[in-house]
Amino acid sequence: MPLAVNKTCPAVLGLRQRRTLRLASYPAAASSVPRASAWFWTPLGLVAFLSFGTRFYRLREPPHVCWDETHFGKMGSYYINRTFFFDVHPPLGKMLIGLAGYLSGYNGTFPFQKPGDKYEEHNYIGMRGFCAFLGSSLIPFSYLTVLELSKSLPAAMLTATILTFDTGCITLSQYILLDPILMFFLMGAVFSMVKYNSCANGGPGDGFFSSGFQSRLIGNNLHNVSVPEYLAYGSVVTMKNLRMAGGYLHSHWHLYPEGVGARQQQVTAYLHKDLNNLWIIKKYNLNGDYFDPSLPVEFVKHGDIIRLEHKETSRNLHSHQHEAPLTRKHLQVTGYGINGTGDSNDFWRIEILGRKAGKRIKVLRSQIRLIHLATGCLLGSTGKTLPKWGWEQVEVTCTPYQKESPNSLWNVEDHINPRLRNISLDVLKPSFPEILLESHMVMIRGNSGLKPKENEVTSKPWHWPINYQGLRFSGVNETDYRVYLLGNPVIWWLNLATLGLYVIMATFISVVVKRGAHLTAERQELSQVLLHGGGLIMLGWLLHYLPFFMMGRVLYFHHYFPAMLFSSMLTGITWDVFLKFCAGTLSAGTQVYNYGIVLLILLTVYSFYLFHPLSYGMIGPLALDPSSPMAGLRWLETWEF
Repeated sequence: MPLAVNKTCPAVLGLRQRRTLRLASYPAAASSVPRASAWFWTPLGLVAFLSFGTRFYRLREPPHVCWDETHFGKMGSYYINRTFFFDVHPPLGKMLIGLAGYLSGYNGTFPFQKPGDKYEEHNYIGMRGFCAFLGSSLIPFSYLTVLELSKSLPAAMLTATILTFDTGCITLSQYILLDPILMFFLMGAVFSMVKYNSCANGGPGDGFFSSGFQSRLIGNNLHNVSVPEYLAYGSVVTMKNLRMAGGYLHSHWHLYPEGVGARQQQVTAYLHKDLNNLWIIKKYNLNGDYFDPSLPVEFVKHGDIIRLEHKETSRNLHSHQHEAPLTRKHLQVTGYGINGTGDSNDFWRIEILGRKAGKRIKVLRSQIRLIHLATGCLLGSTGKTLPKWGWEQVEVTCTPYQKESPNSLWNVEDHINPRLRNISLDVLKPSFPEILLESHMVMIRGNSGLKPKENEVTSKPWHWPINYQGLRFSGVNETDYRVYLLGNPVIWWLNLATLGLYVIMATFISVVVKRGAHLTAERQELSQVLLHGGGLIMLGWLLHYLPFFMMGRVLYFHHYFPAMLFSSMLTGITWDVFLKFCAGTLSAGTQVYNYGIVLLILLTVYSFYLFHPLSYGMIGPLALDPSSPMAGLRWLETWEF
């Protein structure tokens, strides 16, 4: 977006005029941002050099798949090969990974099956390099953001040092992952917002989606297909729940386990195309040959009593007075009977939403509900994931509540009947805005339902700020090349302590200002930096951290890193203001400030020297072994390096 040069916002010239934040006895060069262009670009150049150097160092190591590269590299390959797939994230990150691979000569043929698989002749460095480039850019973004908010070069340099030498940030930036891409756009947005405010004055999962959505996917069985328009008895059908990611009505040979309702055949909702999604629609009191050419075709109408027979197992869709497996007060739905012969609990009344008796059922377009004749309950998909015994498919129940909702509404999708004339489905294709909205809704639902895999290291949100436990990226024994995602503990615990320091300082200053106490001009400006600039960053930390406490999905340590960016920027601003306040009350204020900033920077660099093998790889005895060079650095028993 082009910027217009004007007098009220000279930031576009590369250096914005800033008011000097200076104590009476404090040198101007130490407390204010230098105005000469060289003094602006030189520190920024140093920050960029160090950030890119630490992220690109040993980028090729290890030359095999590490941790979630198996997912995101595979999805990048899907885009290169133009293969449709279902994903729980918005597509831009994976598309950019695919683009980076394509431009760097990767042909999309590596399978990315599991961590540890050797890349061999496949060109993976382009995708890693792209992620490392974006991860490296986080530090200049953070540096410029703090510089803009605090008008203090030392605060910006402290923030840049913290993020440059954090082992966790380095590790996340060196692999084919979404994290550096997400954080790059996040920090770009934050920096843009801060700059904008400073110029405020003249400046492969088709089944997750609806039938209409699928009709636009090339290669899908609904794309450019013709099917019979009206539902008839004897037709083989699939029925899709209208809830987002509600799934297809499904059954299989497995029974409900002992103690879960009646021990009959399981009925679930399944999110993928499968032969076990097929049902035959029959009259409730007739089990004859519906394809006899001497008999007329009979269409299914609103209000008819029907029976649904599972094609693969020949058992009827059935409900009774047993409680559903997961949802209380709902009734269990099962497959029952032998070769289509069951009992009166197999009968369902089919109704079209908002229609009168006698209307035919239209394939795909009619929204239908199935009412169990004996109990009056509605067939529906709850959206809850069944345990291992239910193959982690979606629970199907019969709800006694007659409330109209997508959970209890269905449409007929596949429709096979050789006796009927086919029509084209082109009329069902949704518009682009409808596709965009549906795809994002499905992603949100899919993401919220993610569950941990067996033996997978998960964590709780309260673990993250204290650096309680890391993640193995590569290797588990002495001979492996081991990479371990763990934050630099000195940095993370400094950030944690700073959160408390900020709250105390902000509360104290707010009370002082509220009571009308007289502050010098310098201290008024410092207070404004802490309350406004620091408050904005504190809000960013809260917004990127607290929502995880309300999430039901599986959580991992790396989810905290966007919040960690904000806590690191808050550390730079808070300690800069704190030391300046101290400098104003001490006779040797300049030395206190300078020594304080230098000490924090040196402490950060030295701690990186100690813990850098976590990011760049370890070989040899594990830290549990006293002979390991990392033995003395395993400060918490939960660290598994």
